Amino acid sequence: MLKSINITGVFVLDQDEALDFYVGKLGLEVRQDLNLGFMRWLTVGAKGDDDRSILLELPGPPAHDPATAEQVRELVTKGATGFAAGFTTDDCRGTYEDLKAKGVEFTQEPVEHFYGTDMGLRDPFGNNIRVTQPAPLPWREPSPDEFTAPAYAD
Repeated sequence: MLKSINITGVFVLDQDEALDFYVGKLGLEVRQDLNLGFMRWLTVGAKGDDDRSILLELPGPPAHDPATAEQVRELVTKGATGFAAGFTTDDCRGTYEDLKAKGVEFTQEPVEHFYGTDMGLRDPFGNNIRVTQPAPLPWREPSPDEFTAPAYAD
C-alpha cells in the first residue's frame, strides 16, 4: 500500500538558475546535489518538511530522446505543463510582498477563497506554482454560483 509522496519532479531548463530561484528566492533548501554521470540529481524541499522533495530535472537523457526533450522544453517555456508545485504559508500576503521584492513573477496576486488565501507565480522557466495560506477547517462548501465569481475566473 502506498503511504505518501516523497519526491516529485519539475522540469527546468537550467539547474543552476533553478537553484537560484527555488533556494535563493523561494527559500527552499538543497536536499541532494549529485553528479550521477548520466544526469545531475538535484533535489530541494521546504525547510522542516523532510519527507517531501522536488527533483529539479533537465529534459533529456535518460528519460527523453533529443526530439522529446525539445518538446518538453517548449511546453515548459509556454507554461503548458500544468501545475508544477503547491506550497503552503502562514502569511500569504506577507509572502507575496517578500517574493515580489525578490523579483518573482506572479500570475495572480493573493485572493481569498473558501479554502484559504491563494496566489500564483512562475519559476524562471514557465512552471506554474501556487502558494496557499489554508483557511481553518472545516471549510464551508461553496455553491456552484460562487465558483463563477471573479476570484475563480483565472
